[in-house]
Amino acid sequence: MKFPGQRKSKHYFPVKTRDPLLEQLTQQPQPFATYISGIDQTLVDIEAKVEDELLSRYGLPKGNSTLINDEQAHTLYTELKQNGLISDEFAGGTIGNTVHNYSILADDRSVLFGVMSQNIEVGSYAYRYLCNTSSKVDLNYLQPVDGPIGRCFTLISDCGERTFAISKGAMDKLTPEYIDKDIVQGSSALVLTAYLMRASGGDRITDAAMCAIEYAKAAEVPVVLTLGTRFLIEEDPIWWQNFIKEHVTILAMNEDEGEALTGFRDPLLASEKALEWCDMVLTTAGPIGLYTAGYTDDAEKRETSHTLLPGAIPEFNRYEFSRPKLKSDCENPIKVYAHISPYMGGPEKIGNTNGAGDGALSALLHDLAANTFHKTNVPGSSKHKRDGLCYSSFSQICKYANRVAYEVLAQHSPRLSRGLPEREDSLEESYWER
Repeated sequence: MKFPGQRKSKHYFPVKTRDPLLEQLTQQPQPFATYISGIDQTLVDIEAKVEDELLSRYGLPKGNSTLINDEQAHTLYTELKQNGLISDEFAGGTIGNTVHNYSILADDRSVLFGVMSQNIEVGSYAYRYLCNTSSKVDLNYLQPVDGPIGRCFTLISDCGERTFAISKGAMDKLTPEYIDKDIVQGSSALVLTAYLMRASGGDRITDAAMCAIEYAKAAEVPVVLTLGTRFLIEEDPIWWQNFIKEHVTILAMNEDEGEALTGFRDPLLASEKALEWCDMVLTTAGPIGLYTAGYTDDAEKRETSHTLLPGAIPEFNRYEFSRPKLKSDCENPIKVYAHISPYMGGPEKIGNTNGAGDGALSALLHDLAANTFHKTNVPGSSKHKRDGLCYSSFSQICKYANRVAYEVLAQHSPRLSRGLPEREDSLEESYWER
């Protein structure tokens, strides 16, 4: 487990090293391994730049997400391929991206539940998916199915608007029997997407997701939900509010999804409202940056040394140096918020906006898993005298999530191919010499 963020190793490493003299006299236990688990609709992202005429011809509402059948997907793919409109093809899926990025950042294991084509041909969609997924992601629990996995066409108009056409294939065929109870209950977090809740036509992925949620809740494993798209949430925001309140520990969303869920356009107010239903919120807000919100105990709050920020909640970041806690673990819970503007002002050229939120969430999950790792391997640390949900403060999580989102924005793929640099060029030498 690599520890998250740009800390200097002397502050927390080495976890395994003890006094060399004492080490000769005592048997040191092997470090306990941590991992996260997730459920996803396994699919391949196909990106293409198109004219509005093509969207109209295929009946795809501009800027929306639409399901299409396998025959339409084949016809669309053939036309895009023949006209040379396809710019990229990547392994995709919100949770697939998130667990992959987690494994790259943590250099550690994650487990993915979903489906995979039983017969895989070289060059097929399933083949591309496997080729573009980190070897640290454990795919041994995927359910074999007949037929193709899902395909998500990201069709980019001249104005930059993105329209999604999704062919399900067999991606929703996951059944509860393929959810391993021990794996879910042994993980540091269970990660889900709102898309899992809209299965239809006899598909059972929703049943599988609910089964995993019950396993996680029984073992007090945090359940993490990312909302995915505003169009799904605004169909029935009350249902989603109740679902989050009953099942979810950490919520990840962007400002549009936050507005659909809470009715507040301001991402800070949306985050505050969401805390009525869950313990922690990560809200990405495009060029504004990102927010974290959650709870800490009044007796454990830590004031920031940064500038106090104005906003819909005045000086909202006052206690951003506090660590997130479950509300139920606080004797006197208070709400805490943190914000950060885009790292380095954002990339000079944005290669891809798909996956930036998934990248930010993977950073938060890395911090959460690092807390589990450290608590298990160094139980006597003063860090764990009081239970925390994450290893770092709200402020530090903001920094780390922001840095990972920047890395995703600066490339074409929604998936990282390497971890963050060990030493940031943007930080002064004096930082490393302290």
